[in-house]
Amino acid sequence: MASQIFVYCLHQTGKPDDTALELARAAAALDPQATTIALVFGTGPALDAACGELTANFEEVWKIDDASLAYPNAEIIREMLVRVLPKGGVVLAPHEHFGMDLAPGLSIRLDAAFLPDAMGIVGLDANRLKAVRQEYSGQVSTHVDCDISGGIVITVRPGAFKSADRRATPGQVVDKSAEALAGGLPAVRRRFLEVVEPEAGDVDITQADVLVSVGRGIEDADNLELVFELAQSMGAEVSCSRPIVDAKWLEKARQVGTSGKTVKPKVYLALGISGSFQHLGGLKGAPFVVAINKNAKAPIFQVADVGVVEDILEFIPALTEKLESLKG
Repeated sequence: MASQIFVYCLHQTGKPDDTALELARAAAALDPQATTIALVFGTGPALDAACGELTANFEEVWKIDDASLAYPNAEIIREMLVRVLPKGGVVLAPHEHFGMDLAPGLSIRLDAAFLPDAMGIVGLDANRLKAVRQEYSGQVSTHVDCDISGGIVITVRPGAFKSADRRATPGQVVDKSAEALAGGLPAVRRRFLEVVEPEAGDVDITQADVLVSVGRGIEDADNLELVFELAQSMGAEVSCSRPIVDAKWLEKARQVGTSGKTVKPKVYLALGISGSFQHLGGLKGAPFVVAINKNAKAPIFQVADVGVVEDILEFIPALTEKLESLKG
C-alpha cells in the first residue's frame, strides 16, 4: 500500500483547476489510508491563493515558488519534481495537454511505471495496481495490472472521478522551493512566448447554464437548424464538438474541448457526440449530462447521468415538440 500519494495540481489566477479535486478523489480510491500531497508550482500571490484553497482537500500542499514558473513549463517542473519526490512514490496528474507533456518523461526520470489515461481504480494490493483504461476511442474498457514496486506515474482522465469532499481539518502548506531549486534552474530547450487568446464569437458558451452540444451525428449542416430550435425551446446556448468546427458548420467559439472552450454548465445535452477525452476535457464542474447517441457503446454514456440510445435526427424534433407543448 502507498504511504504517500502525490497529486500534481493545475491552477490559474489563484484558483485550482477542477482536476485537482478529482485527483484527490482518485488518490483516496487508490489508498484511503495514504497521505495525499498536492504538488503546486507557480509564483507570487496567485500561487499562495491556490495553495490555500487546496489545503481544504489535501493533508499537505507542497509549494514550489519561482519566477520561472509563472507559466508552467514541463521541462523545468519535471526536473524539480525529481529533486523533491521520494523514490518509489505514486504520482497522479491530469490527462490533459500539460499532464501528457509532463508525465511520461517524469516516469522515466523516476525509473517508475507509467499508466496513461486511467478511467478507474480497481484496487491496490501490496505492489500491484489494478486500473481501467479505454482503447479504440473508448469502445473497449481494458483492465490493467501494474507492478508499482518502483513507483508509478498515472495520468487520470478529467471527469473520471467526482470532486473530493472537503477535509474536516485543513491541511498544511509546506514550502519546497529551496529543495526544488537546489543546484539552480534546470536547463531547458523551450521557452514561453505568449498566450494568444481566441477571437470572441457571437456567444460566450463559458457563461451558459444549459448547453445543447452537437457532434458529427447531426450528419449535415442543414440539420443544425433542428439543434438551434431545441436550444431555443430549452433556453440554452448551442455548442459543439471539434468535427463540427473542422467542417466549418459552426464557429470555433462554440467548440467544447481541450482544443476549444472549457465550460461549466449546470446541464449539458450531448447530441450525437461520441465522448472522446479531448471533448470531455473541456467539460468541468460536474454538470448533469444527458447523452443521445445511436451507438450504445459510445464513450459518452460512461459519464452521462441519463443516456438515450436513439438517432438524434428523430429524437431532436420529438423533444422540441414536447417542450413546446409543455410551454403551451
